[in-house]
Amino acid sequence: MKLILAIIKPFKLDAVREALTAAGIEGMTATEAKGFGRQKGQTEIYRGAEYEINFLPKMRLEVVVDDAQVEAACAAIREAANTDKIGDGKIFVVGVDEAIRIRTGENGSAAL
Repeated sequence: MKLILAIIKPFKLDAVREALTAAGIEGMTATEAKGFGRQKGQTEIYRGAEYEINFLPKMRLEVVVDDAQVEAACAAIREAANTDKIGDGKIFVVGVDEAIRIRTGENGSAAL
């Protein structure tokens, strides 16, 4: 099993959820986050005063999938979240040793 962590732009959340559902992925956790990468933040003007935004709003997605679904899930996220502009985000894939469903006690892939 693998944990897929994806950092995406907030307005792409629904498109990514739909793409994952179409790829057969059943569950996902989304968390609001703030961060920066190559963008290094941005400068904005509010009521005539210029100020710098160092951390930009992002969404952090967490999806646990079987090894066989990793490529399909990553492709779905990448295609749905892509805007061809800087700041589209990143996808990280991390190994998962065990998963346990709390309600039934199922473990491993059956718990997903």
